[in-house]
Amino acid sequence: MTEFLAQFQDVTGIQLALVSVLVLVVWFLPVGLALLFNRKQAKLIAIACVPAGLSVFAWSAVLVWAVTGKAAEKYLPKKIAAKLS
Repeated sequence: MTEFLAQFQDVTGIQLALVSVLVLVVWFLPVGLALLFNRKQAKLIAIACVPAGLSVFAWSAVLVWAVTGKAAEKYLPKKIAAKLS
């Protein structure tokens, strides 16, 4: 454990900032995709991203939710899509 922690002593501020930005970009990737595919629910997806980032399963579910937003409207029959709206 001490060897693992010792590796962090050599990290510069720039490296730490780059890693932090990369983590945030990946963490909130579903929000960016929701702005493209599921604009109606982008706010809910942004809220769901905060706790979902702690679980790979939950984050994957939010990612699928963000990407498949318009797919339901596109592939469902008109009667069913009208009921969902």
